[in-house]
Amino acid sequence: MNKHVALNVTLLIYRSGISLMMMTHGFSKLTRLLEGQVSFADPLGFGQTATLLLAILAEFIAPMLIILGWKTRYAAIPVVGVMSVAAFMVHAADPFAQKELALLYLLAFLMVVFVGPGKYSLDKK
Repeated sequence: MNKHVALNVTLLIYRSGISLMMMTHGFSKLTRLLEGQVSFADPLGFGQTATLLLAILAEFIAPMLIILGWKTRYAAIPVVGVMSVAAFMVHAADPFAQKELALLYLLAFLMVVFVGPGKYSLDKK
């Protein structure tokens, strides 16, 4: 396999895999919203409903865009923001094991911001 093809296939698998995993977290929040359960942490003071909507945007909608490779770097920024808040504000006083997942997602989506989607994306069409 050509080195450039391998790199672009790897980027496609990477961005799709981490996005699908993130969407599982966003889907549970979307379900809560649709059931009318808007009680949600509000570490930035936006209000519980607004914070829940931002979390759904970052954890469900943005990952869909990242999978498609459309506005990929921009779509990864809300995920990085929400994971930063989760790791450094919501779980700030918690042991490392409690903030580890948020940090892993933060690093994973930071890579998407810096590296981009690769050739196999709507951004490159």
